[in-house]
Amino acid sequence: MTVGQYLEEFHGLPVFPFPDADGRVALPDAAAVAWRLSSPTYCDEGDEQWGPRFERFLKTVDTGRVRAVVVGGWDEAYENSSADIVTALIAANDRLTSLEAVFLGDMTGEDCEISWIIQSDVTPLLAAYPALREFGVRGGTDLAFPAVRHTALETLLVETGGLGAEVVRGIVGSDLPALENLELWLGTDEYGGDSTPDDLAPLLSGAAFPALRSLGLCNSVIQDAVAAAVAGAPVVARLERLDLSMGVLTDEGAAALLDGQPLTHLARLDLSHHYLSDAVRKRVLAALAPHGVDVDLDDAQEADEEEDGRVWRYVAVAE
Repeated sequence: MTVGQYLEEFHGLPVFPFPDADGRVALPDAAAVAWRLSSPTYCDEGDEQWGPRFERFLKTVDTGRVRAVVVGGWDEAYENSSADIVTALIAANDRLTSLEAVFLGDMTGEDCEISWIIQSDVTPLLAAYPALREFGVRGGTDLAFPAVRHTALETLLVETGGLGAEVVRGIVGSDLPALENLELWLGTDEYGGDSTPDDLAPLLSGAAFPALRSLGLCNSVIQDAVAAAVAGAPVVARLERLDLSMGVLTDEGAAALLDGQPLTHLARLDLSHHYLSDAVRKRVLAALAPHGVDVDLDDAQEADEEEDGRVWRYVAVAE
């Protein structure tokens, strides 16, 4: 997945952009769509900003039936954090009584580069919506996620060009007994992605998230080290889907995976956007495809080599 276009589906629902005030658009049933609430990140005079748009949404739509909300852009998202939006959503929890899913920061690079998006502590949203089943957030700058307990959350997606170690530790240290799907874009140290496999220890040991069936540790500049840690991780035995895509995976990391614990129980292994040689790609397919594992090796990359011998490899989403 990249961030070149807005979400078209969320929480199993088609995304419907809440129209401008002067828009003559028939509104769908409140429960049948995921409502996208967005304002320009570069507001001109007269543009409706996010707060007033949200207030108009609350007055216009049958909020008691709304199941999913996608927050797009907000004014100067590269300078203003998501804190006011988090506060507004929390204040509306007595009206959004059926809310099951929230995505915070559905912006493309044209709106705001992923590493520029200023986030905030998003965990109060979880406390305000104890029935929330799916939560996604894009942007790692100033993102905070201290360890929390939430008994209903089934899917957590954190998309960044660089995910801080403290945030990683907060997520994997959380008590989320219903969590089935976890996807973390670890990113690069250039954009704050300073975590290591040690920070993932509670997750990889299997101690965290007993219901976990799908794990994505993606978009990482240390994808080989992540793959090596996953190769011996007890959590893998209970997974149906493993996603190590979008990162700087080389033959070294793929070999560690193949030489580690069996992966033949997986339904899907996603290694797309990789730096694997033809020989190693064939080895991966030979080891897993005959067992029915759906292996994704699309988007093969080639390293950039300079005259001085330096080699450059890149994650799929950074800047």
